[in-house]
Amino acid sequence: MAIRFDRPVSSAARFARLLGAFSLVLALAVMIAHRFGGLATPYLVLLLVAAAGGALLAALLAAVGLRSLWTTGAEGGLAALAALIYAAFPLALGAFATEHYLTLPDIYDVSTDPVSVPDWLSPPKADQIWLKRNPVMPEDREKQISAYPELTGRRYEGALDRVLEAVRKVAKHSGFVIVKTTGDTEPDRDPEDRPAKPEASDDAAVADAPDIVPVPTPRPYDDDVARMIRGANGVTLQATNRTLILGLRFDILIRLREEAETTFVDIRVASRYGQHDLGFSADIAGDYLKALDSELLGIAGG
Repeated sequence: MAIRFDRPVSSAARFARLLGAFSLVLALAVMIAHRFGGLATPYLVLLLVAAAGGALLAALLAAVGLRSLWTTGAEGGLAALAALIYAAFPLALGAFATEHYLTLPDIYDVSTDPVSVPDWLSPPKADQIWLKRNPVMPEDREKQISAYPELTGRRYEGALDRVLEAVRKVAKHSGFVIVKTTGDTEPDRDPEDRPAKPEASDDAAVADAPDIVPVPTPRPYDDDVARMIRGANGVTLQATNRTLILGLRFDILIRLREEAETTFVDIRVASRYGQHDLGFSADIAGDYLKALDSELLGIAGG
């Protein structure tokens, strides 16, 4: 009589495959909804944590299934392998966030001038929902200096208008959307440049007026940049930005100050949600300054 051998089946491997697939779909769905839809960032964080937790559990169950395959020859090896493939992406996101959370300071606001931080033209406001957020304190600036010592302002040996033009150009290429500016107040004209105000007179005086009245011509350098810098020694621009993949929102402030024959540029970047920015704020500021250095190559100074 023939003896039939029935291989055991690993339920853990099969469940791991389903859980891994669910975690992958959940992570991709919430990322798309946040990047292109109206999903709020606090909910994105919560759902990504759930997806990473599910992926971790799927990986553990897949390991149990592979162990059963090795020890008893149980079916489920392919299911366990599929579970590990599905769980790889959510696990990678979770590992990235955990590593940055543990190794970088828990700050969300960085500035190249930690002593005299540029003030927001319009303070950013956002509903944190379940995320906790504390006000920026002096010790937070000390954490920034220790973690990002290379994050410093830039001095350029050039006029404010030239540097401002490059600042706007690099901001556009970096995906910044400028929402507000200051420093565009036009100073009073010199007395000789002002048009004379007509005095009250009678009809006879009007009749004696010449037929051709000279009209003062405007100053030649009168574009947007010129109007912004005339009569001021500094310009401040506030902008917003979103990361490419996750679509995380950041608020940015760029301050330009004219000092003698040079222009000093500072930048401030803050995450709009949460207490910990995972280092994104410093990366945005550093990448922008490097691009600005390249744009103004040859006139940058320390």
